[in-house]
Amino acid sequence: MPTEVALAKAQADGLNLVEVNPMSKPPVCKIMDYGRFKYEEKKKANETKKKQVVVKIKEVKLRPKTEEHDYETKVRHVREFLEEGNKAKITIMFRGREITHRNLGTQILDDVVADLKDVAVVEQTPRLEGKQMFMILGPNSKVAQRARDQHRTALLAAEKEKAERKPGDKGPRESGQPTDSMEEGAPAPIPEPPPAAVEAAKT
Repeated sequence: MPTEVALAKAQADGLNLVEVNPMSKPPVCKIMDYGRFKYEEKKKANETKKKQVVVKIKEVKLRPKTEEHDYETKVRHVREFLEEGNKAKITIMFRGREITHRNLGTQILDDVVADLKDVAVVEQTPRLEGKQMFMILGPNSKVAQRARDQHRTALLAAEKEKAERKPGDKGPRESGQPTDSMEEGAPAPIPEPPPAAVEAAKT
């Protein structure tokens, strides 16, 4: 139907005329409660974001002359990070003429792989850039799945806690009521025509 007629119908029902697919020919519009539409879209986006597991990369730096105690501490931290489902970049830093003994750096990286073989896999083999040698480790499939399960369990627990709250304890954004504020990226309502155009459409 003509835009003016659709706007008149939306106004008569106390709703908005919203363009939902501007790329089609002709563009697709719907008569709806625009405030609730924005609220539902934002709610869906937040739910999707919460379910995503964000993988971080933590860098741990070692030197060819790193002492045993320091080495063990850093490897323990890498293990903890991998068990959370993240990745680790292990960097060997050479100073001065140490770069001529690159085999020492390779040996340390091999030791790290051996010490973490039960939780890690090598995602990028050792590589030399300037005076630094590094590799990237990721959690193996078993550890990664366990981390995803823990993340899912934490989400379910949070949702259960939220559902068990008393209505009076909920904040304004948890009350289930849409807001009228404009959201970036949301389709905007089609502007209303002059009163004369609406009157002409009704006749």
